[in-house]
Amino acid sequence: MRLVVALGGNALLRRSQVPSAGNQLENVRIACAQVARVAAVHDMVLTHGNGPQVGLLALQSAAYTAVDSYPLDVLDAESEGMLGYLLEQELANLLPASRAVASLLTRVEVDPLDPAFQNPTKPIGPVYTKALADELAERRHWAMAADGAGWRRVVPSPKPLRVTGLEVIRGLLARGTLVIAAGGGGIPVVPKPGGGGLQGVEAVIDKDLCSALIATELQADCLIIATDVDAVYLDWGLPTQRAVGRTTSQALATHAFAAGSMAPKVQAACGFVRASGRRAAIGALGDIVALLAGHRGTQITDTAA
Repeated sequence: MRLVVALGGNALLRRSQVPSAGNQLENVRIACAQVARVAAVHDMVLTHGNGPQVGLLALQSAAYTAVDSYPLDVLDAESEGMLGYLLEQELANLLPASRAVASLLTRVEVDPLDPAFQNPTKPIGPVYTKALADELAERRHWAMAADGAGWRRVVPSPKPLRVTGLEVIRGLLARGTLVIAAGGGGIPVVPKPGGGGLQGVEAVIDKDLCSALIATELQADCLIIATDVDAVYLDWGLPTQRAVGRTTSQALATHAFAAGSMAPKVQAACGFVRASGRRAAIGALGDIVALLAGHRGTQITDTAA
């Protein structure tokens, strides 16, 4: 079976945690213990989010005032390399020496005219109080938006159109390699004005939408989106909230979910199911094995069971 497994950035660094290297590594080890069990018997592309991590890098870059802050595409690449290294090392330690693991920097083409550039929705970095969020918005010219009980910086998140290294991923899979790719949704690039190649652009691509694109192009049998909640919930945060178990892409399309959070996960999972006729699952990082088996989380197909 061929799988695409997407690990959420908030699952790799939980909202309540200090963004230390130790906490990051602890969560990576929890994730890899689950991933390795599945990867031992299936072909896999592993993707991951980078919201908390790229936000931290942006803060560190802004703190050094002798030069301009590094652009988001470069910070995307830095976070992809950092998390890819941690995931690759832990997985290589858990899997047999004969199973190769490769982490790739992945460029993803987006439309420079995507309306997302005028409407930033993707949360990155830590959670702030309203007062601190207002101060940062004024001082650093950041767009801020409510995220649960707090506030976070939001940046443009254009739709992924093409993964430039897809044939490399396909070739590595054919050789039995576990591929870590499109971290943080990949590095956003656009055509250079007048042609002649690609150039980076200030954005963070949604990793779930990119994962669905990769899963569709590779004809994966299942897309698993592992996050920091155990399922998709209706009426999230209200007394009437309830988890969705088995459902269809058509049924989920009748409900609204939080932009920049659960909405892209549902959109990605449903898009993959509709395009492929296969199955997608959304649930907790610690439940990856059970998600694949169909026993936990929200299981999505294109027809009612």
